[in-house]
Amino acid sequence: MKHSTIIDSTVAFVKEVLKNAEGGHDWFHIERVFKNTLLIAKEEHVDILVVSLAALLHDIADSKFHNGDETIGPKKASDFLISQEVDSETIAHVVKIIQHISYKNSLEKNGEKFTSKELEVVQDADRLDAIGAIGIARCFNYGGFKNRALYNPEISPNLSMTKEVYKNSNGPTINHFYEKLLLLKDKMNTASGKKIAIQRHAFMETYLQQFYDEWEGLK
Repeated sequence: MKHSTIIDSTVAFVKEVLKNAEGGHDWFHIERVFKNTLLIAKEEHVDILVVSLAALLHDIADSKFHNGDETIGPKKASDFLISQEVDSETIAHVVKIIQHISYKNSLEKNGEKFTSKELEVVQDADRLDAIGAIGIARCFNYGGFKNRALYNPEISPNLSMTKEVYKNSNGPTINHFYEKLLLLKDKMNTASGKKIAIQRHAFMETYLQQFYDEWEGLK
């Protein structure tokens, strides 16, 4: 099967599966990650089919919406790719990327380690969508979805989270900037990802200063 046909089928599949998804993890999130992946991949030596499929399928069943079950997404992606007669080596690589892309898994000290240039590219593309203007919007959208406080000056960010603590956190949304979003700039893998992240990081810092000024009634 032609690569373009596989991509088109995957796009249709993901759109259908995520048609009722939470706004920060819907098809449009996938589309942005896919576009960022192709942008970053221009500067890297990677398997384009692998990064394309991984970008499109990375959030097909995010564990945070499935009672923390991290096996559903990789299996759903694998089953779909098998149905499309994708070769086993490509499927295995895509599944590994899905299993290791998330930020929370980087907090796991003793977990299985996996690295590839393809993972680095898709991970950067996904992390870029978590910062900047859209990252801010997604952060507050998810906070509202979980009925979290916007901000509580009496609750400090937890800067030493384990994976399990991170997964079960229900702190104010502003805390998430310090617990994850502001840390992503220095965790980018590729030169292209880092370049884009610097500008988006600066925008978040400006936003936070404005937020605090308004909170205190200074503006």
